[in-house]
Parts: sequence; structure tokens; C-alpha cells
Amino acid sequence: MNFRSTRGQAPVLGLGAALAAGLAPDGGLYVPESLPELGIRDFDGCDTLATVAARLLRPFFADDSLAKELDSICRDALDLDAPLRPVGERTWLVELFHGPTAAFKDFGARFLAACLARLRRCGDTPVTVLVATSGDTGAAVAAAFHGRPGFRVTILYPDGRVSPRQAHQLGCFGGNVEALRVAGSFDDCQALAKRALNDTQLKSTTPLTSANSISLGRLLPQMSYYASSALQHWRAHGRPLNFVVPTGNLGNALACIVARAIGLPIGEIALATNANRVLPEFFAGGDYAPRASLATLANAMDVGAPSNFERLRWLYPEAPALRQAFRAESIDDDEIREVIRASRERYGTLVCPHTATALRLLERLRAGGESKEWAVAATAHPAKFDGVIEPLVGSAIEVPSALATLLARPSHSEPVTADYATLRDRLASSRVS
Repeated sequence: MNFRSTRGQAPVLGLGAALAAGLAPDGGLYVPESLPELGIRDFDGCDTLATVAARLLRPFFADDSLAKELDSICRDALDLDAPLRPVGERTWLVELFHGPTAAFKDFGARFLAACLARLRRCGDTPVTVLVATSGDTGAAVAAAFHGRPGFRVTILYPDGRVSPRQAHQLGCFGGNVEALRVAGSFDDCQALAKRALNDTQLKSTTPLTSANSISLGRLLPQMSYYASSALQHWRAHGRPLNFVVPTGNLGNALACIVARAIGLPIGEIALATNANRVLPEFFAGGDYAPRASLATLANAMDVGAPSNFERLRWLYPEAPALRQAFRAESIDDDEIREVIRASRERYGTLVCPHTATALRLLERLRAGGESKEWAVAATAHPAKFDGVIEPLVGSAIEVPSALATLLARPSHSEPVTADYATLRDRLASSRVS
């Protein structure tokens, strides 16, 4: 299978080359030239996340040098729990926070690192993995690439706009990982990263790749936990499972959308955003109008220019068809607080602010008469947001052991301005072994 840019002005590449490139040279995002068609019976005998992923992704790896490595990549990267947990009548949580950094980003980051490590050959020029993060991506990428020979990670995150524990994670790795706290928003960080990835002169001397949701290496494996949950539900109930996905940059949501397009038993898909309303306004009939992001309690979704909208328009070129296929609604901070306060009583568990946006949207749907079976993507462990949640619920949150290990490490990040020339010089002068 080959992959092309959403903007159509870049050479078509095989999977390995598209993974290594990250962003297409015309500024677009890589997408498959066509989508495979898979049925439920194609997954007979696939009873773990890794085996579901290997079957799901095999067509995308066809004819690439990585094809023979796919099973081992899935075993190595996707040996994580993603339980489908019932939390009420016709309601489930897909718990995606049982990885090393307690967020769903661990799935994609580990998969991408496993792929890129297998693409390297002795004597290859070292690669800098450049990542802009609104909270969780950076730590997941840092954990996945930390200590890997031939890779260096540079993390850009908005100073003061991530939780204290997220900030600690970003700076606690050291070694081949550096964390830069940018005086600006996530959109500023994302713009810096995209500009560097499109800087052909810089890349001629300093190989760069992306680990943001613009990377195919993030998108493809994230389909696996939606596929696995949908198959588990179908085998138990014989009906498609509907999903509510909290989203900012549209990467996680797009994984669910593509899994449905391939043929997995996924029903409706609803998108929950925070007070950043670019997507809800579009789906309500307005123009797609990116703007500066607002800071909210669900900080990992503080995105005013969702990159993966390009991929969404690739799937649905006509705006009316796209608007008909999904719904998207905005949840404000007061609603997030209310859901968190009530989450133990309503759902038997605490939830992070991002998961709370999706639960609130589902509550709206239920109040409007929706009676089908829905799963909410629970994207991060609530312990990462203790400063928000503990005052609301009046008790401490138990910290999972993997997160506690990271929080026990010393942490350091360096302040920088949102200035591309400064970042460019820094990347150009970096060397890895």
C-alpha cells in the first residue's frame, strides 16, 4: 500500500518512508491511497489487542519492509490493557490510561517508536523526534524513545497550560529527551513543529520526524483499541458499539472514524470538545474557522486549529456528507466540574477532565432519548489532574505505580520563546549518537 499527502503535491510513499517523514513536504498529512475492507470474520481468533492490531494493520503494511515485522511490533508496543469497563446501563468506558504515562498516547507512541527503530540501519544519521504537546503526547513519546540509540526527542509544550504532573512528566526523562516550555499556546507549539518539519534546509543536515497525531505511526495503532472494543461488544451482544470520543487535534477521533470506515462494527461516533468550539461550529453548519485556542480544564484538548481536520476532509470531501456523518458538541469548564464531582456516584469511578467532556455529551444524548449502547474513550488517568479533581471530590486520588515512578524522578524543562529562528538553531546544533 502507498500513501499520499492530503494536499496532493508530494510524492507518493510506502509506509516506512511515510512514517519516517512524519509530515509531507507540501505540508499535508499522509493518508492511504485507498482503505482496505475488513469484516468481523476476518478477526476470528484475534482475542488480544496485539492480534487484533496485527490483523487490522496488515493491509497498510503490505509490500513494505516492515510487513514481516508487524506481528512483533504489535506484541512489543501493544502489550497494554485497554479494558471495556461497564459503568452503567448501556454505557462503557474504554480505559486507555494503563500505559507507562497513564494516557492513551502511549499506544501510538510505543508503536511509532517500535516501527522507526526497526527502520534504522547501522550507520544511519541520528533522528530528532520533534513533538508539540498540549499535555500527554510529549510524555508518551519521551517514554517510548527514551534511551533508544539514534533518536533524540525535543518536546515543545505551552508554559503554564499543562497540569503540574503533566509538566513533571515532560521533564523527568533526561538523557536523549529535552523538554522546552514555550511562552505561548499549544497552537504556537504546533506551528513551530510544523515549520521545522517543512524546513528542507534544516532537514538536510538534521533529520527530523514527527510523533504528533499528524504521524501515521500514531493514527494506525490507535484504531486497534476501537476495533478490539467493538469486536468484544459484537461478540457478546451482536450489535455495533457507538463511541463518544473527547478530541482536540482530532487524531484519536480519526482513528475511530477510520476503523469504522474499514468495516469494524462501530455505530455512531460523537465528538466532544471543550470550550474550543471550532469543530462544533463547523458541524453545526458554520465555516471551518481555526482560531487561537482557549485554556480550559481539559487542557490536552486546548486546540484551535485541529491538524487532523485535513484527514477528515480526505475521508469526507463534501461538507454536507461530513456534517451528516458525525455530531460534535462543546462542553464548558462548569460542566466538566459537575461531571467530575458526580462521577463516583454516577459511574463508580473518577474521571479526568477530558473523559468528563465525553460523559457530559453522552448524558445530553441520553436526556434527548438516545437508548443505544455507547462507549466513552477514557483518555487519561485522573491522577494526572489532581489539582483539578481533588478539590472537587474532597479526597486524594490513588496514583498508579507507573505514574508514581515518573513523578519520583527529578524534572527539568527549559523556557523558550515561540520564535522559530531560535528553535531552528537549537535543532541544527543538536547531535545524538
